[in-house]
Amino acid sequence: MASAGLEREETQTMTVREAIREALREEMARDEDVFLLGEDIATMGGVLDVTGDLYEEFGRDRVRDTPISEAGFIGAATGAAATGSRPVAELMFSDFMGVAMEQIMNQMAKMRYMFGGKTEMPVTVRTTEGGGMGAASQHSGTVHTWIAHFPGLMAVAPGTPAAAKGLLKSAIRSNDPVFFFENKMIYEQSGEVPTDAEFTIPLGEANVEREGTDVTVVATQRLVGESLSVAEELDGETSVEVIDLRSLYPLDTDTIVESLGKTGRMVVADESPLSYGVHAEVMARAVENAFYSLDAPIQRVGVPDTHMPFSPSLEGEVLPDGEDVRGAIDRIV
Repeated sequence: MASAGLEREETQTMTVREAIREALREEMARDEDVFLLGEDIATMGGVLDVTGDLYEEFGRDRVRDTPISEAGFIGAATGAAATGSRPVAELMFSDFMGVAMEQIMNQMAKMRYMFGGKTEMPVTVRTTEGGGMGAASQHSGTVHTWIAHFPGLMAVAPGTPAAAKGLLKSAIRSNDPVFFFENKMIYEQSGEVPTDAEFTIPLGEANVEREGTDVTVVATQRLVGESLSVAEELDGETSVEVIDLRSLYPLDTDTIVESLGKTGRMVVADESPLSYGVHAEVMARAVENAFYSLDAPIQRVGVPDTHMPFSPSLEGEVLPDGEDVRGAIDRIV
């Protein structure tokens, strides 16, 4: 789906942080069954200031601080969703998800299936991920591939403020569990966001952020902006099409195939370990559906199969960036 259209709507410049907060505010105002829970999200406004003043606006019954127990509050969110509420749980860092995997993998993901569809599971889990803050390996992981792999769970990872707002609103309205992955290094990234309270972006729909004819870059989160910068730098030399994948599951194969049919070359840029991840899935879909469109081997840009270092200089070596995207483009154009 092309990115044209935002200019026809009334928009406001927002950061990713502000867009997420506005999505939460609008959905809480729209539906009294929506409530927030997580560590330090109420009086503190969230460890990264995402929930902000929502506690003052909606009160303690709908913005709830929890004990430091991921298993406890993710389990509580699962139970609340199964009994009619629409909880939005904030799991402070995605690295802590392992503590709650019983609740996620065996309860949240399987309950609708186990009950033959008679039980809905309208729960949203917001979580931060990614390196760049010098927060060391236990607070800098990227685990969205994990969630995208489990049947019964949806996973989204927006790269722009508009995508953050539209996808989060759709996640909250969904009757299935959705994990909303926020790259912590793009909270201050700003862009135009529709102000319409009914603005949503369907889950499973990628977006062409920039059109091009020579090479397609399929990117997620922080690497969307990095790829757009590279595309601008190469303008006049190489025409780069940039796709914000947005949804990891469901995955928009059609947009990828359509773009590859036009460019013949593709780079997949995602801040996660290179092996067995989003890169591999996008490449598999491309090969299965557009093999004869390929004019060169598909390239991957991501994190080496290692943990995130604490040292800023070493972290900079491990984290993928625009220079890596440009290098991948140069190898195939």
